Amino acid sequence: MADRLVPVPFFPLPPQEYNQQYFAEVVRAISFYFEQNANPGEGRNTFSVFTNLQTNDVGLEPGAIFNYGGYVKITQLNSTHPIGTSALGQVGAVGVATT
Repeated sequence: MADRLVPVPFFPLPPQEYNQQYFAEVVRAISFYFEQNANPGEGRNTFSVFTNLQTNDVGLEPGAIFNYGGYVKITQLNSTHPIGTSALGQVGAVGVATT
């Protein structure tokens, strides 16, 4: 996580005796730090390997990736790739005559 650029909270020297306001500020600073670390933030990679990707977008949140027929795709709200879709069509018949 060294590349996340999340500032470490500053903790001044504590007072000699218990101080409720100081303690509340420490709790606030730690809570804010944990909140920042829980945020996935921006990602920049020069190499990535994705193993065991889902083969459809069922149950994935928008922006998640999945493998669809050998292509990495990103889920979108206006485009779906459900399980087991296929189509077969036929129009007319073709005959071949040889002489």
